[in-house]
Amino acid sequence: MSTDNSVLETAKADGVVTLTLNRPDQFNALSEEMLDALEAALAAVAQDESARCVVLAANGRAFCAGHDLKQMRSKPDQGYYEALFTQCGRVMQSIVALPVPVIAKVQGMATAAGCQLVATCDLAVAADTAKFAVSGINVGLFCSTPAVALTRSIPIKQAFEMLVTGRFISAQDAAARGLINHAVPPDQLDAQVDDLVQAICSKSPVAVRTGKSMYQRQRAMGLAEAYDYAGTVMACNMMAEDVCEGIDAFMQKRHPVWKGR
Repeated sequence: MSTDNSVLETAKADGVVTLTLNRPDQFNALSEEMLDALEAALAAVAQDESARCVVLAANGRAFCAGHDLKQMRSKPDQGYYEALFTQCGRVMQSIVALPVPVIAKVQGMATAAGCQLVATCDLAVAADTAKFAVSGINVGLFCSTPAVALTRSIPIKQAFEMLVTGRFISAQDAAARGLINHAVPPDQLDAQVDDLVQAICSKSPVAVRTGKSMYQRQRAMGLAEAYDYAGTVMACNMMAEDVCEGIDAFMQKRHPVWKGR
């Protein structure tokens, strides 16, 4: 199943939803229309109990060049800008809140809010030719909203250096800093993403959904609160039918047959 609303292509196969940014001539900049499409698509995935994983990809040379500056300059109004950044924040938070993992498949440069998009995804794989930057500072605009995702993805001093210099880093540096999981040759990008997708889809859907929710929530907690919360989640997870099947399969030395309950 696939749909194409011009700025965002959507496809689904075997529980894997692929969302492809489709403004290649504009370097996949996050226009109002793109944000609308992403928000709607992510809301649909959140309600789809058959979804197992999301791959966020892009067409063209760039992954995403951030906000559409030309569109923004055509509407010089603070209220408009606040609404735009609020919507972008909702899109980013909906990725975090999505019940299944989201993998960024980065084939080209990711700058400003595009880098924010990569930092927000649960996992990220990039071609080793890709580059990353939060470059708003170069046009006099500090990347404040991208900073929220960046500082939750890489060490503080490394994030701040990127934010105040606007310099690009390589995919290899992005992997070393933890912004992405893997940097691979371009001809291996599809295979590396597929390997992650298959690894996730081979696991119990209950465990994956439980795990993503728990992982994201505990990040905002103190140590003692996180352990209390994690213990409760794990005890509830133990009651799932999939756990009984998984443990029995392990003891019987066979592959589990997940029931998704």
